[in-house]
Amino acid sequence: MNEAEATAAGGGAISTCWSCRGPVAGDSIFCATCGAVQPPADVDHFARLDLTPTFDVDADSLDRGYFDAQRRLHPDRFATRTPRERAFSQLQAVSLNEAYETLKDPLRRADYLVTLKGGEVAPEGCSLVNEQELLHEVMERREELAEADSVAAVEALEAAASDDFGRCIAALSTAFACDDLPAAARLTTRMRYLGKYIEECRSRRTRLGRHT
Repeated sequence: MNEAEATAAGGGAISTCWSCRGPVAGDSIFCATCGAVQPPADVDHFARLDLTPTFDVDADSLDRGYFDAQRRLHPDRFATRTPRERAFSQLQAVSLNEAYETLKDPLRRADYLVTLKGGEVAPEGCSLVNEQELLHEVMERREELAEADSVAAVEALEAAASDDFGRCIAALSTAFACDDLPAAARLTTRMRYLGKYIEECRSRRTRLGRHT
């Protein structure tokens, strides 16, 4: 089996190759008949990287799928191809990059998976008025950060937030496994806040460090 045939071996809907008019399976990057690169299929990020849609993504499988596809789409391989095929290879590379960056990051992966499953995460900048417990936590943590007057104090706050971030990841794994989308959405909202808070801690630590 050659590279194009291996790429097209997956299942899914059948489309038609723009070059030879042969059948192209699923989300294949290349036509199995003529080897021409295809425009990106309208599939989710998991399908694009041949992964099961789950929060517990295997990092090695993710990296392997991504880097293998990018190797086959390297610009040097298309230097002598038609302008149309070069354009399709670039579009494929962009789609793969977006899928990889989304699934590599646990927060972006959780947000994407909640939406993919039909749930809804509180949007960026939301006042969290419907999440009173989280709103109280946000206010309390920010007060503690504002009052922290040493690098060591900020480091302690950052470490606590990082631990909570890790616990959110573990809890999200359970929520998605149980198909509990409301819980997954709440955890994703909290993890987004914790990620921003950790960044705020780092910025304050840097500022304090300049004055010591």
